[in-house]
Amino acid sequence: MNDISETIDEFLARHAGDVADAVRKAAEAEILPRFRRLADHEVDQKSGPHDLVTDADRNAELFLTEALAALLPGSAVVGEEAVHADPASYAAIRADAPVWIVDPVDGTRQFVHGDDGFCSLVALALGGVVLASWTYAPARDQLATAIRGRGALLDGVPLLAGTPTPGHDLRVATSHPDYTTDAQKRALLPLWTDGVAPRPCGSAGLEYLAVARGESDAVAFSWEAAWDHAAGLLLVEEAGGAHLTRTGEPFRVTGGNALPFTAARDRATAERIAALLSAGPAA
Repeated sequence: MNDISETIDEFLARHAGDVADAVRKAAEAEILPRFRRLADHEVDQKSGPHDLVTDADRNAELFLTEALAALLPGSAVVGEEAVHADPASYAAIRADAPVWIVDPVDGTRQFVHGDDGFCSLVALALGGVVLASWTYAPARDQLATAIRGRGALLDGVPLLAGTPTPGHDLRVATSHPDYTTDAQKRALLPLWTDGVAPRPCGSAGLEYLAVARGESDAVAFSWEAAWDHAAGLLLVEEAGGAHLTRTGEPFRVTGGNALPFTAARDRATAERIAALLSAGPAA
């Protein structure tokens, strides 16, 4: 494991910029040309009317799958759309090889509606540990990156999550009600209390970025698909934040988490949100 980790460290030292270039190129080739220009036949439903997929999602994921696998031979790619087609492919997250975790368009509903609040998410993990991440909002031309132990950046400027303002309600983005079951909604109800100001989330990746920037105090989510969370969790960590499940353990991208979970600007805030969540039912 140490030898492999050292190899990944060397790879990141040489190629982190190449990964960023690949993410940008995927957006330039497959996402931005379709932004606010989607035809009806380019949009499909997956599980229901709020679970959308577009040609931009599919084609950008194919672009990234080829580019990332070529950059790091022997690595696997776990992408949202590939897993939808073949759920068994998700198991690569728990295998021994380095794995790229990809959400080509996070915030597809926003993308379909012509809102610029969407992003592409890429994370590199090994042995269940996220080592690096890239969060790119192409319509805003914003790129946030994080490498474990080396901090987080937004367009080259260090990110520092800071701490919530004393005496103010905690600003918490929660799982959107359109995407949650009744049980998941009940699990989040303890956040509707004095001192907390919950609101439905938009793109998960951009909500994590808001926490890392100190623009939001926390997120609280009731699902664990790794492509939605891996990049953002590392971004928050490297900006000085923390993440905890309702039972007080860090979130694991390999799954099996006690849900809901939170990521927050600092450890104290994460502990406060996790304690509230623990008072409710499991998701």
